[in-house]
Amino acid sequence: MGRSKELVMREIPQSEIGQSIELLNYVFQISLSINKDRLFVNAKSKQFDEGLALGWFDREQLVAQVLNLPFQVNIHGTIYDMSGMTAVGTYPEYSSHGLMHTLMVESMKRMRKEGRYIAYLFPYSIPYYRKKGFEIMSDILEYQVKDTQLPFYRNIPGQVRRMKDDFSDLRDVYNRYARNTHGAMKRNAIAWNEKFQESYWEEKFEGSDTKLQAAVYYDDDGLALGYMFYRIMEEDFYIDELVYLKEVARKALWNFVHAHRSMIYHVYGKTSGNDAIAFLMEDSEIKQNVSPYFMARIIDVQKFLERFPFARLNFHIRLALTDTLLEWNHGTFEITVQSGEVTIEKVSNDLESNTVQMTIQTFVTMFLGYKRPTYLHSIERLKGDTASVDLLEAILPNAVPSFIDYF
Repeated sequence: MGRSKELVMREIPQSEIGQSIELLNYVFQISLSINKDRLFVNAKSKQFDEGLALGWFDREQLVAQVLNLPFQVNIHGTIYDMSGMTAVGTYPEYSSHGLMHTLMVESMKRMRKEGRYIAYLFPYSIPYYRKKGFEIMSDILEYQVKDTQLPFYRNIPGQVRRMKDDFSDLRDVYNRYARNTHGAMKRNAIAWNEKFQESYWEEKFEGSDTKLQAAVYYDDDGLALGYMFYRIMEEDFYIDELVYLKEVARKALWNFVHAHRSMIYHVYGKTSGNDAIAFLMEDSEIKQNVSPYFMARIIDVQKFLERFPFARLNFHIRLALTDTLLEWNHGTFEITVQSGEVTIEKVSNDLESNTVQMTIQTFVTMFLGYKRPTYLHSIERLKGDTASVDLLEAILPNAVPSFIDYF
């Protein structure tokens, strides 16, 4: 790059939010009307207030950026501070020069200082982010149900009510769900604002009611036990989010969908890849598609392990990790748990022999529960003796991440 000496990496202030939106619009080819563009800028500017935006500038022109948002996530019952990486983009003429690489490394260094030892992102390229130490940690299941396949359950107590203004009961349901669900994000104001604001992307449906709507299920005692975010567009029903705390709530919410059958032809929805949507339908021959969804990265292995809720009270094991990006994660770690007290020590900056060896990517997907140690060992992503692999199986909680949209 001929002008590389004039490139400077620095934080992106609120006064330069316009350049950030221009970069996003170009990279992701977003076509917005003037009014919707204004709404989009307002929404993103709130995120910039809450998060940390870093960018590369060619003189005064923003050419690459990443935005890191502060969140919390439930990892096997323990709440971790998490950084959500979003708004990632580089102008094509500035690509292949390592700008995004340095932005991500600098972002991770700052996350570590802030005590955020895990990061999430939605990947535009899984191979690219794997090179940065990220790995798949959840799947998304997208489904399609014909109006003739909609389930109906008889003798369901309680009532489903559509909500327009007061979402306090809905938030309470989600908070209870997140407290007890591995992989769920503990939503803060940033995440809720994203959920409640109008969609900016369905411009082609202008004139129809595309606004996100909400319905909450209450039992006979008036206790909220489930909710659904949805849209109705062009005679189809779109379930954006369905959360329930008891089976009766799931059935009641599907009865609510069934009540729209004279208005719609299909129901489209999305949920965690491990949810048994088809199995729970009387007519299970619905269309389903499962694909990788979010990726995660451990920013500081030692700090992450110090709070990790191991499934066994007493054990001792050594893990040798390869991390080519963050040197503090590269080396051999000794884990000792005695009567529930966890001690983590980095015993060497080298990969010691006679240990369980893995990359940081394998560590992520294994400790978050997406893939189990025995499977990872069988595909040679995990190297070690059988006894050590069996021990890992025993000490790691047996839960696959469930999720409701992160950010």
